[in-house]
Amino acid sequence: MMMSSDRVVLVTGGGRGIGAEITRAFHGAGCRVAVVSRTDDGLATALGERVRHIAADVSRSADVQQAVTATLAWAGRLDVVVNNAGMSAWRPLESIDDAFWADMLAVNLSSVLFTCRAALAHLSPGGAIVNVSSLAGKRGSANNTAYCAAKFGVNGITQSLAKELGARGIRVNAVCPVYVMTDGVRDALADPLSPAQGQEIDAYLATFARTQTALGRLPLASEIGAMCVMLASEAASAVTGQCINVDCGVLPQ
Repeated sequence: MMMSSDRVVLVTGGGRGIGAEITRAFHGAGCRVAVVSRTDDGLATALGERVRHIAADVSRSADVQQAVTATLAWAGRLDVVVNNAGMSAWRPLESIDDAFWADMLAVNLSSVLFTCRAALAHLSPGGAIVNVSSLAGKRGSANNTAYCAAKFGVNGITQSLAKELGARGIRVNAVCPVYVMTDGVRDALADPLSPAQGQEIDAYLATFARTQTALGRLPLASEIGAMCVMLASEAASAVTGQCINVDCGVLPQ
């Protein structure tokens, strides 16, 4: 799917994992992409002049504002925001200390609000916000209270801002993936407290795909990227306030 060649997209956490495929998808659609993350993973250099890395810690409000300012200085405009930055970790309730709770909310939830707030003044009618949430934003799971709370919050932000910003011609949607085979998911599932419970990761994911999905497989990171592009495009001009599962049928709704 191609988009207007002058469209400028800001992707938080856009240098690796799902975020890298989101960046590639928008780049492939003809857009200029600002990849906002703490460290430069080299993707912007690999993709060329239509992609720029901007260093920022999106859990910090001031950093986010500076990243938006840097994007405008580079590209001159801002049309689409994709809030993808996040982290996953499992802990039982009695092990959730104040620091863990604060980190999970800062990275997974506060960053979304900060980025939307910083970008709003620069989004024109026809602009779009796409939040990368999770199936964990729709149903709880054991040892996952902090992450689920954050992702439920992302879905709440999505629905609320869709109502708030619709009159300005700005659409706001979310994508809710299940497990996607990335290094980050593998690292998270290696935690003994994760649902894998010490199983070999590939075996656990294969069993999950076979027993929990309708399609017998897990979504690809590239499919998450394609959905983000679609939601930001004119093809979805009547779609806002939706939190769309990209889960191969784990949670039909």
